Amino acid sequence: MDKIFSYIDSHAEEMIADLRRLVHIPSVMGEATEGAPFGEMPARALAEMLEMCSEAGLHIRNIDSYVGTADFYHANGTPDLGILCHLDVVPEGSGWSVQPFELTEKDCRLYGRGAIDDKGPAAAVLFAVKALKAVGVKPAKNFRLIFGTNEENGSADLAYYRKKENLPEMLFTPDGSYPVINAEKGMLRVTHKLAVCPKIISISGGKAVNAVPEYAEAVLDITNADISGYTSKFEGVTIAAEYADGKTKITAKGKGAHASTPENGANAVTALISAVSEISGDTALAALSGMFPYGETDGAAAGIKCSDEISGGLTTVLSVINCSDGILGAKQDVRFPISKTSGEILTALEKKAAASGIELNADMISEPHYVPEDSVLIKKLLEVYELVTGEKGYCVAIGGGTYVHETVGGVAFGAEFPGEENNMHSADESISRESLIKNAKIFAAAICSLCEVK
Repeated sequence: MDKIFSYIDSHAEEMIADLRRLVHIPSVMGEATEGAPFGEMPARALAEMLEMCSEAGLHIRNIDSYVGTADFYHANGTPDLGILCHLDVVPEGSGWSVQPFELTEKDCRLYGRGAIDDKGPAAAVLFAVKALKAVGVKPAKNFRLIFGTNEENGSADLAYYRKKENLPEMLFTPDGSYPVINAEKGMLRVTHKLAVCPKIISISGGKAVNAVPEYAEAVLDITNADISGYTSKFEGVTIAAEYADGKTKITAKGKGAHASTPENGANAVTALISAVSEISGDTALAALSGMFPYGETDGAAAGIKCSDEISGGLTTVLSVINCSDGILGAKQDVRFPISKTSGEILTALEKKAAASGIELNADMISEPHYVPEDSVLIKKLLEVYELVTGEKGYCVAIGGGTYVHETVGGVAFGAEFPGEENNMHSADESISRESLIKNAKIFAAAICSLCEVK
């Protein structure tokens, strides 16, 4: 391991050059074309990565531009270990201090879209393999690098791959955080539909179903509606009103947060519907508000509160709402613990909604993902983490989902270290030079341990 680590330290600029090649390609999902199922740029990023793997002496395959593979040895059947990375990225958005698709280094940090999710980790995985080859390591077992192109938009790439190939029994992805993520809550997304009274002309709020909404507004056919009782009623949300043409426009401004940690936000939608239901006297909207009272994130009022020791408590967010022509639709995100099934949660939700005259439709269902801590894979990964970092290894449960969520036995191993802030999915996404190098060392050590290098 000393030789491998020394090689990584002394050749780190080569790894950064590989990452620069990947970041330069804006691999955001685009329009499907022949040979590019998720658009031209994800397919181009995959081709670039496979070219780099071929340059490193790996045995590559491009599976219809959905997924690419790179084996250490010639592939005969399913390898013993798989390392799963994705090369697609979210859109750049606004607010960057550097060019998002040009890798920029400043103050020992590497900035660019994909630097931490997931191009930086992918470059570190490849460089770990280059280091093994450079010092003459010959694993007893074959392993495969698997590169996907649709993780950010539903993982249709991985579903396609699984129709053609079996995933290895040992599988990890650097699409999360250290030490090891072994438990991922189940996810439900549902739409509530109800009719509201003519006094409610429109309601809108929220942009993403998996985020606490920070803004919502409603227009009421009421002249100079009195909101004085609501302006400071909801802690963290500001309620205001505008009056024109005999109508009242009510706005709510709160604080956004990810749906897996809704306690960190202030939900503008639930504050708004609470106020509007009372001001308008609409009983249907009052029923919806009763299921989702402002400030509650555990699903108690909706009849779905539950928890377990491993993955913690259920969380839920009423996140996106739209109303026009008297019909209101409201989207809900639910993250439920591994001790429950989607069927149990849906049954309880449907019972509560039906009692209030609300129609409910399930838009997305994903069961929990869990790998026991005593699995050989987890034990060895935690040993590697402790070896390289000198820190205690432990397992983590999360409310979100990683690239292995729909696999059997896969875990997330890296690439963020505890306490790091890398602006994933935000402006100025980055990874520190130190963390990138440390990731490469961890991946090299993991391969050696899992593939029996003596």
